[in-house]
Amino acid sequence: MAGHLVRAGLDVVVWNRTVEKSAPIREAGAKVAPSLADLADRCDVIFVCVNRSEDVRECLREMIQHAAPGTLFVDHSTISPMAAQSFATELRAHGMQFVDAPITGGSMGAQKGTLTVFCGGDEDAVAKAIETMKPYSGRAERVGPSGSGQMMKLANQMAVGGALLALCESMAFCERAGLDLEQAMSMIGSGAGGSWAFQNYGPKLLNRDWRPGFSIKNQRKDFGYCREAARSLGAKIPATELCDLLLSELDHAGRGEETTAALFDGYLKGGE
Repeated sequence: MAGHLVRAGLDVVVWNRTVEKSAPIREAGAKVAPSLADLADRCDVIFVCVNRSEDVRECLREMIQHAAPGTLFVDHSTISPMAAQSFATELRAHGMQFVDAPITGGSMGAQKGTLTVFCGGDEDAVAKAIETMKPYSGRAERVGPSGSGQMMKLANQMAVGGALLALCESMAFCERAGLDLEQAMSMIGSGAGGSWAFQNYGPKLLNRDWRPGFSIKNQRKDFGYCREAARSLGAKIPATELCDLLLSELDHAGRGEETTAALFDGYLKGGE
């Protein structure tokens, strides 16, 4: 994502908790800040992409005292919608702007510059964020006020979980039935049963390739935020809860760093 910004001619400054990970983008032309404080002092638009609400809070805490009034913070992490709302309120009190802008499209979408971005925040802040994100986004839209971007991303994760369940369950059934898995995946995937999961996770199932992609631990982290948001709304999410339960069995077996597509393996072993 940062590479697309560099290639678009923007002045890009980066920081990573693991210094070595900044080497490729430095070689591509970005500057590397020695600290978050230094980065905040040098940038008027700051993108954050970490793991949890607590990580975003820690980053903001280190930058907020060094950023100038009017600075726009854009958070690409998938976090709690309630946390996103609180960050927006806090930054507004300091004369700054915050857009929750979680992304979907995976590492391939980031590399191709085709990510979908769900943006929540004030209209002027979102408009500025969308303009800056153009080099790496295929579709970026405002979906509502602060927290709305995270709400829609969680809905996306529910849909992804449901599609993952359908893929792994149906293909494990085919394998048990002695059907040709590649043929089944091709025929079902080209019909009404097809989905993004068939196209992107299907090859992993065929090759028993459980390298992440998107890990079981991260999917379960997102499901935790889904449950929190659902409770606040009084919404029922039984399919999401089932998917989380099945993934938890793999997680507890020490497979949390594997791709979520390993759920297929869990289905097969669970039937033994």
